[in-house]
Amino acid sequence: MGNFTLDLILEDVKNLISYSITNQEVENSKFESLHKAIIKKYFDAKKIKINYLEQTVDIQLPISKDKYTPVTFECLDLNSFIQSCLKKDEQSIRFYQNLLTHYNIVSAA
Repeated sequence: MGNFTLDLILEDVKNLISYSITNQEVENSKFESLHKAIIKKYFDAKKIKINYLEQTVDIQLPISKDKYTPVTFECLDLNSFIQSCLKKDEQSIRFYQNLLTHYNIVSAA
């Protein structure tokens, strides 16, 4: 996968995140699923709860094979936090490409 394709996919995902945070009244639960999927992928977490009003994220982080610990992130900017969870490895890029397809966004890739 070339850098051009990788950059386009990442840019499209970042734009979708920005749009979804800015336009929460539009299909909020669908966008919340997007946000949770990105956070889950980045942290290998489970039980993710996002409080958009308070700009907090509650997650269960793995500490061993079968043990998780609760952590709360207070975000000054939820959009930036979710975008910072994007990875650039090939497996993650395929995951993001599938997300874009799910949201009917066709990347120029």
